[in-house]
Amino acid sequence: MNKWKMMPIGKVIKFNPPERIPKGSIAKKIPMGSLTEFQRKINGFELAEFKSGPKFRNNDTLLAKITPCLENGKTAYVDILEDNEVAFGSSEFIVLRETNFINREFIYYLAISPTFRYRAISCMEGTSGRQRVNENTLKNFELPIPSIIEQKQIAKVLSDLDAKIEVNNNINQELEAMAKTLYDYWFVQFDFPDANGKPYKSSGGKMLYNEELKRGIPEGWEDGVLSDIANITMGQSPSGSSYNEEGIGTVFYQGSTDFGLRFPTVRKYTTEPSRIAEEGDILLSVRAPVGTLNQAMESCCIGRGLAALREKEGSISFLWSQMEYFKQVFDRRNTSGTTFGSINKDDLFGLELCIPDKAVLKKFKKIVDPFHNQIIVNSKQNQKLAELRDWLLPMLMNGQVTVGEVENVLRQAQDDKLGMVAEENGKYGKG
Repeated sequence: MNKWKMMPIGKVIKFNPPERIPKGSIAKKIPMGSLTEFQRKINGFELAEFKSGPKFRNNDTLLAKITPCLENGKTAYVDILEDNEVAFGSSEFIVLRETNFINREFIYYLAISPTFRYRAISCMEGTSGRQRVNENTLKNFELPIPSIIEQKQIAKVLSDLDAKIEVNNNINQELEAMAKTLYDYWFVQFDFPDANGKPYKSSGGKMLYNEELKRGIPEGWEDGVLSDIANITMGQSPSGSSYNEEGIGTVFYQGSTDFGLRFPTVRKYTTEPSRIAEEGDILLSVRAPVGTLNQAMESCCIGRGLAALREKEGSISFLWSQMEYFKQVFDRRNTSGTTFGSINKDDLFGLELCIPDKAVLKKFKKIVDPFHNQIIVNSKQNQKLAELRDWLLPMLMNGQVTVGEVENVLRQAQDDKLGMVAEENGKYGKG
């Protein structure tokens, strides 16, 4: 830390570097919604006509400059473009690019570090609720900057943790896609395996017209409603005076604004919990966007924007897939002009569905339940990895610890873990 130089941010980092996209041309656009709080990876893009907006390339960092996106940690590292491709994004991004003074990956971690974020937040100005960073003020702040070699070492330690998180997220996406494909094949197309292992409907399985559902369903299947297969709890927000961010009381999720890729982000707690969702419950957004799903990682209080669902047979796989199917139905209605701003208790409980034969449902759960269980394992591991990264980040960025010290601690922790595994294997005679 003693050898680190205090330098103005604007000298170290290039802000909004000039790039060219011809007006009216179609290019990749990254909206604010493609950034997840404190997640390095960008969640996709859209193709759009370029009219205006900041432009960037791979290896740039995107920093949200508007409240509350900045405070919530919407910052990402661009690595989803082709070589030499230029994309554009939300007008509320600041684009940060490397110079001779700073490493490209180090910029991202500097941008999410508490010191940098406090500086950025402190120079926000404008009307309440629409405040933005004054970029010129931010550029003038000085921060301690290590050598390029140290920057690369620090970035590698942190990026290795993020890389593992991204691998787990990719595995989870594949598992979710496999579950969805199987659900569609078995319960939408009705091509579940028949007694001979052949696809039921395609092989001539008997279909009967159901008056309630207004369509054909396999023989022996029944019509029903959502409350037949799930216990449902509608959310109720506690009094605002009970909210806190200090971890006092019960975790509180207000609505889909708290949702992440699969599990919600803890932002608030309440000392007066009202409606409770239990660990493993499906959390459903009942206000726009209606039908968005997450899963509770712990017992939590849910606000008016959410409902909690638990499959009555103690399995998550069929209910999760069924709710994803309903989400598609809601989205189709929105695009056809019938806007779903919210769904009330009666409509939610009464959503019509086809209840499968128990033997078919049992086979589906046997295959797909392990997918959901693995998603939970991966997500909990990601939670620990993110906690470790967030714990190391400020200490590495202010020189409180060195990369060598961190690597020794991580190596010792890994050795201890392997030692415990070896001891347990020896104890139980497992090779």
